Amino acid sequence: MSAREQWLATNDDFLSARLDWLRGRLQALADSTPRVPGAGGVDIGAAVGSAADPARTEPGPPAPEPDLPLARLAASFGLTGFETDIVFLCAAMELDTGMGALCAAAQHDAGRDHPTFALAMQLFDGPAWDAMSPDGPLRHWPLVQVLPGPGQPLLTARLTLDERLVNYLKGLDHVDGRLRPLLEQLPPSPGVLSLSQGQAARDVAAMAATAAASHVVLLLGPHLGSKRLIAAQAADLEGKRLFAIEAVDIAAAPGGARAAALLWHRETMLSDVALYVDSATTEAASTDGEAVRHWLSHSGGIIFLDVRDRWPGLRAPAIDIANPTPAEQRLAWAAVASTSGAARLAGQFDFELDAIHAAVAGLPQASSPVPDVDARLWTAALALARPALDQLVQRVESTATFADLQLPAPEQALLHEIAGQVTGRAAVYGNYGFAARMSRGLGISVMFAGESGTGKTLAAEALAGELGLSLYRIDLSAVVSKYIGETEKNLRQLFDAAENGGAVLFFDEADALFGKRSEIKDSHDRYANIEVSYLLQRMEQFRGLAVLATNRKDSLDQAFLRRLRFVVNFPFPALPERRAIWAGAFPAAAPVDGVDFDRLARLNLTGGSITNVALNAAFLGAADGGGVTMELILAAARSEYRKLDKPLNESDFHWQPAGADAGVGHGH
Repeated sequence: MSAREQWLATNDDFLSARLDWLRGRLQALADSTPRVPGAGGVDIGAAVGSAADPARTEPGPPAPEPDLPLARLAASFGLTGFETDIVFLCAAMELDTGMGALCAAAQHDAGRDHPTFALAMQLFDGPAWDAMSPDGPLRHWPLVQVLPGPGQPLLTARLTLDERLVNYLKGLDHVDGRLRPLLEQLPPSPGVLSLSQGQAARDVAAMAATAAASHVVLLLGPHLGSKRLIAAQAADLEGKRLFAIEAVDIAAAPGGARAAALLWHRETMLSDVALYVDSATTEAASTDGEAVRHWLSHSGGIIFLDVRDRWPGLRAPAIDIANPTPAEQRLAWAAVASTSGAARLAGQFDFELDAIHAAVAGLPQASSPVPDVDARLWTAALALARPALDQLVQRVESTATFADLQLPAPEQALLHEIAGQVTGRAAVYGNYGFAARMSRGLGISVMFAGESGTGKTLAAEALAGELGLSLYRIDLSAVVSKYIGETEKNLRQLFDAAENGGAVLFFDEADALFGKRSEIKDSHDRYANIEVSYLLQRMEQFRGLAVLATNRKDSLDQAFLRRLRFVVNFPFPALPERRAIWAGAFPAAAPVDGVDFDRLARLNLTGGSITNVALNAAFLGAADGGGVTMELILAAARSEYRKLDKPLNESDFHWQPAGADAGVGHGH
């Protein structure tokens, strides 16, 4: 017989002996004469403290060993002997089917086949009125349920014990059924921790053991996976089973957050459990945030509260939780990648060790189209980093390269410099020690400035392609909200989802948020400035590359421009750039005939408009069943001019065939 089986057998023997004692007491009371004539009458005043009752002349109840459930329950909740007897009386109704008849006989009333305070007062030694107090342990926790009928006094109300406590006394340890739909039990130490995270888990466990009465520890930061791993390890170190609950579920708990919190507090006193509250995306002042505060104020035991930032007014020890250090991640990648490949992966992605192992496990086989191990690891890491952002914004698929850009040489050089900083930042920040001096963050924030159609989006696509990263286009006009605080909330969700790396964030339509700061005239101006400052702050903290696109650089405040690492100007394309754009506007398979690119370059159009004209001309050619001619291209260009409200000079759109005075066309 195992130790557990031996313990259960000992507890069963104790319960059996205690039931025998209780039956004897009830039978002795049933055999006595009622104190007040009349059916069911009892003289409670005479019963309290009386030693003349036959039921009180028998020996006291068998005492449980300290490690048995009834003894532990009494010790945990500070129960008196009388209160402990009441709990057992209620449990006996579930343990012995004949107990109801004995209760009715003892109360000399066939209708009272259940425990009552009146019965307990007559039945047990040391009766006390305060056992019925709402503030006493029996009713506060609640250990005993009081179910009065209509107009029925408290003394004769039915007393019951819920299933959780009956099973507890039988030696079965499980979470209360009313809490089970709200909770998720986390496995002990569910993942692999790095050395730095292992130390963080020990620090969290020490905080929990020495914290104030509520034992709340705040886990700060955006790394949700690492927080759970560290909380699970800390709970394991404290010998606790860890359960998790979402903030939204606390707010929707049946009976309210306060009642559910009290039940959880009772759980912490019955067994070795701890709680992980997931509030990382919850605003402190929201309905869900208030529900979490109610939970914390009415609950107890060890609680790990996952929040993005410290909540105002919440006093508790806090610790910033991070993923493994870049050096630890580099060592994990180095097990399968080359030295340079591991450094590149650790510099771009910010994964837990479990995620790195998952990327390695999902590595495509050597027979895949990408035979190089480093390249295949990069592809696996990209796939692992995508899901969080894919749920919020659309990923842009593009094959654009720097060769597709028609920009002046200084702007081309700037784009190459940006790409070089992204790939080389791990060495500069880590090996050269610059990370310790970067007070604002290690992100690379860039602005692309220029009128619509000058190539800002294409440049972002080319940058992402050069770096081998996913490009996510975020329309800032859809993120900005008129409601105070909502814009920051939307931005926080985006950046938190991108924390794992592997992404270039391209914020299009930045004019929706940026504007030239002037004298603050009202609250709207003040909050607009806060939103801009928050965006720039998160861009600086973001480990990857964040690009803002604006059509109005002149409207931006110099203080904002100073906080950007790079500003790339996209000028209106000059004649040579326009000719190069026209030359590359038609795919090789397009049936282009006799196109004069020099003539087309004289049209005052941006690259985006040229692309539109080329596509519209191709549709016109397809409709005619022939090729794409200069006449069709100029007709499409005329329509583009009208769309843009540009002044029309019909001579610019007149074309004479090859060999005429207008000149000879150039074939494609």
